[in-house]
This record gives sequence, structure tokens and C-alpha cells, in this order.
Amino acid sequence: MPHVLNRLVLKNRSMNENSSLTGSGADTPALEIRHVVKSFRGPKGKRVRAVNDLSLTVGKGEIVALLGPNGAGKTVTLDMVLGLSQPDSGSLKVLGVSAKEAVRSGYVSAILQTGALLGDLTVKETVQMIASTHTNHIGVDEAISRAGIESLVHRRVSKCSGGEQQRLRFALALLPDPRLLILDEPTTGMDVNARTAFWDTMKAEATEGRTIIFASHYLKEVEDFAQRTVLMAHGQIIADGPTSEMRSRLGGKTITAQLDADVDISKLPGVTNVQRSGDRVELTCDDADSPARYLLTETTARDLEIHTASLDSVFAHLTTKENS
Repeated sequence: MPHVLNRLVLKNRSMNENSSLTGSGADTPALEIRHVVKSFRGPKGKRVRAVNDLSLTVGKGEIVALLGPNGAGKTVTLDMVLGLSQPDSGSLKVLGVSAKEAVRSGYVSAILQTGALLGDLTVKETVQMIASTHTNHIGVDEAISRAGIESLVHRRVSKCSGGEQQRLRFALALLPDPRLLILDEPTTGMDVNARTAFWDTMKAEATEGRTIIFASHYLKEVEDFAQRTVLMAHGQIIADGPTSEMRSRLGGKTITAQLDADVDISKLPGVTNVQRSGDRVELTCDDADSPARYLLTETTARDLEIHTASLDSVFAHLTTKENS
């Protein structure tokens, strides 16, 4: 059965209802990573560090976004959290125990992009099949209801859209009633309304004490739904903090204005990033006062507006800075 859903169904839940994880008390973090290193053999046999001295603690009930460019180490980190690979050094605990023990106990589930589904089965048959592999689960109808796919129960999986299949994967991940949900690009294939509905559900799950760690390329999604953002580059964390504060603390301000294309502002003091689209310019800066004053008094700038920098700008600024 694990072969059917690839890495989606991690392990059957085998503990009875009176069992509990050692060290999973109220003060135990959902995830605790300490100085983890993970390397792989790269081209010509050279060892490449995918994760380099990584330390991260996530509390219970948090919704945490994990961001970073390709090769930043996000997927490798999540694989270790799911017990799919082991650190070369350092320690990694999920709810106070090893990742493998947490997975065996059904306290961790994942929605991964690579999870294959059987197209000939209906949505309900798929949930029933996976439910049969768990000793204890929340119930087929409950998982379907919480994933919001009641209207799809009689539809064959092959007839479901990409977004609908992602919601089916969510129902499967909920079956063992996990304490920690790992989501890798969970809303891929969903339209705007479906993404909003999905994250409303995730917020409700977090309110019940469930911890959610997700990787996403939708930066607007991160801004709207993540309580905390962790930015990775080159296997390390380069920024970590509340999403609501990340922009102002690290990204500063964004100035937008109409400006003649022949005006050179690439070396304006305090500006960390310049983007042009026709005669519209967007500047990212730590302090908007000096650049704004210069634009208004020394150039033909008009319709000038100052905003807190978007997460896109923060992401571009920090990763560019890290690679420089």
C-alpha cells in the first residue's frame, strides 16, 4: 500500500488509544532540530551539504512557512522530519521522540506533491482503502468532511482536477489524526477560492492544536496564512520570524512611482532593489525617507506611494544578499 501512494502514507498507526508518546507533554515542541547536517554525493563523487548546521524549533499549534529557492535544503529538511532520511550529525526530535517513532505512531502526516493515486477508484473508495491500513483513524466520513470533498465522493480519482486530488490527499493525511502536518506545495493546482478555503481549514486545524509546516511558492499565500516564516538558503536559515513582522523588519519599505525611463536611480543610496515595468518603478529600501525625497525633488517622479515591502521583495532581497 505505501507503494500505491508513494510517500504519502508514511506508516500505519499501530498504538492503541491509551498509548502516548514519551515526552509529548504540553511544553514539548512539535519539532526540535539542533545543529543538523545532511550531505549527499554530488558530481564527480564530491560531497555536497544540502543542510548545514541547521537549528529550528517549532511550537505546537504554529503555522510555519518554509521558504527558499531551489536547492535551499527545504525538501531535504522535510524528508528528515518525516523519517525518510537521517541526519549525518545533530539531533532531530518530533514531539520529543525520533522522527521514525513519531511517524510509526501516526502523529505525523504529509501532503506531498509526489503521492500517486489510483485513478480507477472513487474518492470515497480511496479514503476507505487507506483507512483500512490504520489501526485507529478519525473515520472515513469525518476525513472527507474536514477536507471539504463531500461532493466528490462518487467521482473517480482520474476525473478529479489537480486541486481536487490535493484535497483528497489532505483527507488521507488527516485519517490518523496527526499532531503535525507537513505540506509540500499543498495548494498546487487549486484556484484562488479553493486555496482560500483550504487555508481556512488549516487555520481551524491549528486552532485545535495541530502544528502545520508548509513549503509554498505562493508568497501571497504565505503572507495571508503563515503565522511565522522561515527562509532558507544554502542549507541554512537566513531569516526567521513572525510573517507580519518579516517585511518591515527585514524588507524595509517599497516605493512605487511613475518615472521617466531615462532616469538612472540604480545607485540611489539606501535602495537594495530596483524593478522597472515601463515607466513604473518599484524600489525596495531600508528607509524610505531619503529615496522618496530624492525622487520628489531631483527627478520627474509622480504618483509616488510608500508601502511596507511585500514578502516577495523580502524574499528577493534576502536571497540576493545571501548569494552576493
